[in-house]
Amino acid sequence: MSAVQLVVRNALWGKKKVDVLVARGRIAALAPAVRKTRVDGAEEFDAGGLALLPSLTDCHTHLREPGFEYKEDIASGLDAALHGGFSNVMCMANTSPVNDNATVTELMLEKARSAHPGGPRLYPVGALSRGLKAEELAPLAELAQAGCVAFSNDGLPVPSAEFFRRAMEYAWDQGRRVIDHCEEPSMNPGAGMNEGPVSGRQGMTAQPDVAEAAQVARDILLADYLKIPVHLAHISCRRSVELIAWAKERGAPVTAETCPHYLLLTEERAANYDTAAKVNPPLRTGEDVEALLAALNSGVIDILVTDHAPHAAHEKEVEFDRAPCGISGLDTALSLTWDLVEKKRLSREAFLRAWTTGPCGIFGLPVNRFQVGDPADFLLFDPAARWEVTPESLRSKGKNTPFLGSRLRGRVAAHFLGGKKKV
Repeated sequence: MSAVQLVVRNALWGKKKVDVLVARGRIAALAPAVRKTRVDGAEEFDAGGLALLPSLTDCHTHLREPGFEYKEDIASGLDAALHGGFSNVMCMANTSPVNDNATVTELMLEKARSAHPGGPRLYPVGALSRGLKAEELAPLAELAQAGCVAFSNDGLPVPSAEFFRRAMEYAWDQGRRVIDHCEEPSMNPGAGMNEGPVSGRQGMTAQPDVAEAAQVARDILLADYLKIPVHLAHISCRRSVELIAWAKERGAPVTAETCPHYLLLTEERAANYDTAAKVNPPLRTGEDVEALLAALNSGVIDILVTDHAPHAAHEKEVEFDRAPCGISGLDTALSLTWDLVEKKRLSREAFLRAWTTGPCGIFGLPVNRFQVGDPADFLLFDPAARWEVTPESLRSKGKNTPFLGSRLRGRVAAHFLGGKKKV
C-alpha cells in the first residue's frame, strides 16, 4: 500500500460503492468502499457517490489542425475531449496539408504534447492515399512509423476496388487497419439528406441508403476474401447493419462504428433546411435508428464514435446545399449516450464496450478495465446534473450541433488521467 498515491473514495461502480486506489499512474485496486483502509501519504478524493466510469475513447474526430484552425485546433479539440470524458482521441487526415507524410503526423503529435502533456492522448489516422485523391498510395510505412494508428481516405471514398484492395494489404503489412467512409461515389456524395419522402417534399438533393450499403458490401467481400480486417465508419442505416451481421456470421474480419446522432435523430430533423443537422452520411429514418440501436446492443455494431466535425458559424449559416456536412460532438456525446442507458434503450454493458474496450481493442490503444496495472484514466459522472447546450457551454470551437439549445442530463464532474485530476 505504500506505493499508492491517490485514493478516490465512495464512487459508484454499477450498483456498488468502491474506492479506487492509484499507484504510479495505474490502477492499484478497486476495493469495496466499506473497507476504509488508511493509506499513508496518499492524496484522498471523495467521490460522494458519483458514478465511476473508465475514460472514453473516440476513434473518429476531425481536429482541423493544420490548416483549418479557425474551425478547431488540436488544443481546443483535446480540451473538449477532456471535459467530455475522453482520454484517447483519433483524428482524421483531412487537414491542409493532408496528413499523408511524417512531417504532418509529427506536427500533430507535438501540438498535442505541448497543449495537453498529461492527456488526452492524440492518435493520428494517416491518409490512405496522397492528398486523399485515391490515385496513389500514401507512404504508409512512413506514416505508421511516425505514429499513425490506422489509415483512411476519410470522407473521400475510394471508387476503385482494386486500389482499395491493395491499400488494405499494404496497411495490414504495417499492422494497421483501414477505416472506410462507405459511400458509393456516383450516388450524390455528401448530399447531407436521406433520399425519401422528406427530401421529396423539400425538393432537396438527397442520397439513398443503398449508396452506403453498396460500399459496405464491397468492403465486406474484400475483407472476407483477403482475410484482412477493415473498419467501417459511421454506419447509418438498416441495410448496412444487415450486411455487417451477415459478415460476422461467416467470420469475416469486419468491425463497425456508429455515432450518437444516428441513434437519436431522424431525417425529419433536417426537413426545414436545418444545416446543423446536415451530416454525411445523412440522418436516416426511424426504422434505421431502431436497427442501429439493436445492432449496438447485440455487438453487430462494435463501437461508438463522435465523428466530431466542427465548422465555423458562417460556414453553416448558408443555404442547405452550400453548407458543409458535420456535427460537433465531443462535448455532448457522453451525456447523449448515457441518457440512452438511463432510458433502457442501450445496455450499460454495450455502452462501456462501445466507448472503452471495443475501440481500444480494435486499434490497440490503452484502456482502463479497472484491473491492476491498467492506466488510471477514469471519470466521475453526475447522472443527475442538468446543463444546457449553448455556444458558451461547448469547449470546442465548433458550435454546429443540432442539440444547441437542448437541456441534457449527466455531466463529467471530475476526470483523472494517469491518476491526476485534470477536470
